[in-house]
Amino acid sequence: MRLVDQHCHSVVRVELDPDGFASLITESDRPPAAGTTPFDSSIGMAVRRWCPPALGLPAHAPAADYLARRSELGPVEATARLLAAAALDACLVDTGLTAAAGHPLLPLADLAAAAGAEVREVVRIESIAERVDTTAAGWSGATRSALERAAAGAVALKSIAAYRCGLAVPPQPPEEAEVVRAAGAWLRGPRTRLTDPVLLARLLWTAVEVCAPLGLPVQVHTGFGDPDLRLHLADPALLADFIRAVEPSGVPLVLLHGYPYHRQAAWLAAVFPHVYADVGLTVSHTGARAAQVLGEVLELAPFGKVLFSTDGYGLPELFLVGAAQYRYSLARLLADWHTDGACSAADASRIEGMVSAGNARRLYRL
Repeated sequence: MRLVDQHCHSVVRVELDPDGFASLITESDRPPAAGTTPFDSSIGMAVRRWCPPALGLPAHAPAADYLARRSELGPVEATARLLAAAALDACLVDTGLTAAAGHPLLPLADLAAAAGAEVREVVRIESIAERVDTTAAGWSGATRSALERAAAGAVALKSIAAYRCGLAVPPQPPEEAEVVRAAGAWLRGPRTRLTDPVLLARLLWTAVEVCAPLGLPVQVHTGFGDPDLRLHLADPALLADFIRAVEPSGVPLVLLHGYPYHRQAAWLAAVFPHVYADVGLTVSHTGARAAQVLGEVLELAPFGKVLFSTDGYGLPELFLVGAAQYRYSLARLLADWHTDGACSAADASRIEGMVSAGNARRLYRL
């Protein structure tokens, strides 16, 4: 089945040295400990399982052999083969990241051509706000106008507040006087990275207000990521009050990743009609345990509220790993359900269709 990748980034298409390649198969932004390699991990094994056959090598080829073959083919050919093997119909791309391992990411049109897929943009709201040139008193209005312009050509807005201040977002927008004070401090500072909780809360509420008349979802990073994150503050359960407050607007909220709080995300999707749970990044990084983790998401989350994604970033390998591991894990899980009598073959096929592409097509109106 071809898939709709509802959350990903673009890729680099340059020759990477072994260290540069290895740096992109881990969420760490640090060099590995002496005597270790990111290939010796669940996702590292998954790369060696799923990617070598796309480049003409046997599965589980040694990392050195794989990298040599990749270099022999060259980055353009290797990227084309790997993305073709992922068999994606559409990719919804967060454009908030512009480089990986020190190299620029492909523009969206080039990514679409390389993947043979429809590519649509997801706008990261913090990136928009950090570029706004305004006064403290004009900050709220200027960021709203900037988000409105960006949303006009996008399929969703996205927040990474989890990285900046955590997910305990208040259930009402901050008072404008608070926003003006916080904006004044931000505008007087170096303005390299927006971390003020008042401005981030105002920004997320503005995203909801902008998306409501357009019928667009808001994606929210939850769960694990790179060391910049304070993991306990990325628990999606912290969003519960905000989620309740947003519900009357009708704006869908898509909880990305989730792991290790994927059960909390599944519960939120079960009890709030406007909440959806994504399995991207989680399925890639949990390796041989991916089917069990996917089953934990589907314990509570309604099947029509779960969304596939790869969260591919930098390496085309991560698109193939995410897609192949998802297909294998979901098929294994549904086969077990069918064998146990928990679902019919028709049910299994329908669930696969919903999570793989149908839910995303409905939600993003693709």
